[in-house]
Amino acid sequence: MKILLVEDNEILAKGLIYSLKQSGFDVIHKTSVKAATRIIADSQVDLAILDISLPDGNGFDLYKEKVKPKNIPTIFLTAKDDEETIVRGLELGADDYIIKPFRVREVIARINKIITKGNINTKIAIKNIEFDFGKMCVYKNNSEVKLTSLEIKILNLLFSNLNKVISRDDIIEKIWEWTGNDVNDNTVTVYLKRIREKLDTDIIKTVKGIGYRIDLE
Repeated sequence: MKILLVEDNEILAKGLIYSLKQSGFDVIHKTSVKAATRIIADSQVDLAILDISLPDGNGFDLYKEKVKPKNIPTIFLTAKDDEETIVRGLELGADDYIIKPFRVREVIARINKIITKGNINTKIAIKNIEFDFGKMCVYKNNSEVKLTSLEIKILNLLFSNLNKVISRDDIIEKIWEWTGNDVNDNTVTVYLKRIREKLDTDIIKTVKGIGYRIDLE
């Protein structure tokens, strides 16, 4: 997934770029409307993060004139926290609005929310495991890992809720929704054991007595 970050604060951008790349995203960073416009015209961009105040213009106009016509999901990232500005951004059609200062994990969580809403068919990589939401496939070192339909759905549930614990009861309830079969706590243990064996990785963390989660690196 390719993200266009338009932010003229180099220090802020550097930290955000590092974290986005660690989470498996490709990032193109630009500091002006002019430079961003060239990228939008010449490259495939899956999501845009736009600062509102830029040296040669503003993110609202950039979004309205260049980004929105290409149906690129967008998050506004800005220090402007007045209600009128926030409402304007959302009314223009942006998917989200984050106010500075912010936590990097919050930005990544908002990106993942846009992904899981279905606005983007994309992939998320954690270590050497990559989950493709569009194809509902999982890859390890770029080779597909063969999972059953139910195993894929359980893994999708975990990848759709990064940094969040999914309780064993939630998984049991989801399995019932997907299959119509009543399962018990031991069944969940067996499914997670099989998924872990097939992935041969430690990305799925057990929260003792509660459930499971996958963390962003």
